[in-house]
Amino acid sequence: MPFGIKGLRVLVTASSRGIGRGVAEVLLEEGARVVINGRDPERLEKTREELSRLGEVYAVAADLTVREEVENLVNKAAELLGGLDALVYIPGPPRPGKFRDLGLEDWEYAARLLALSPVWATKAALPWLEKSKNPSIVFSTSIAVREPIPDLALSNVLRISIHGLVKTLARELGPLGIRVNAILPGYIMTDRVRQIAEKRAKEQGKTVEQVIEEMASEVPLRRIAEPREVGYLVAFLISPYASYITGASIPIDGGRLRSVF
Repeated sequence: MPFGIKGLRVLVTASSRGIGRGVAEVLLEEGARVVINGRDPERLEKTREELSRLGEVYAVAADLTVREEVENLVNKAAELLGGLDALVYIPGPPRPGKFRDLGLEDWEYAARLLALSPVWATKAALPWLEKSKNPSIVFSTSIAVREPIPDLALSNVLRISIHGLVKTLARELGPLGIRVNAILPGYIMTDRVRQIAEKRAKEQGKTVEQVIEEMASEVPLRRIAEPREVGYLVAFLISPYASYITGASIPIDGGRLRSVF
């Protein structure tokens, strides 16, 4: 059954690879009109060319840690699409590491990426979303906000702020018909997961493949998800089928979270 998002105008940030690219792929296959984003113009254009076979896609380069670039990204996306129906905010991953291994500059950079940038993007998107007939926002965070993950101190601490933003916006924007939700990916086969696996493999004297198998064994479904699977959840959340869902934080983790709430 189609998601009913054909023609929807969507901006997907950090989408030149990883989860963002997987989301963009699914949305394009479902007929949405999409603007993708990344910091590296060459990689971004290569991704746009590859995705263009699926549908109408544009590319706007921007660094999500620079406010002026984020604001320009949103406005340029709206200009290219003739408006905006959905903002799908996916940040690039911050540096991995334990608290004592991270410098203050790492915390400042991650704060811009994970806490301030979503605010900048939302502020810029609101005037456009208010004109939409089916407006929504989806933020991508991590299951680390519910159960801290070793060696990911920055994510464990800073991503939590987004869930406060989701609840705040859901109440404030609900009367305007704008729905706001968050997704919490677990292990998804991205560069970040491979980076974690390589670090553990080096520390434990194992192969990367062995570590990935061990990571998959932590998941009840016994596998690591593909980025496209996150795309299906996002497609649902921005679709008419999710018309009464707002203020929700939905894990997509294969059952890995042990917490009840």
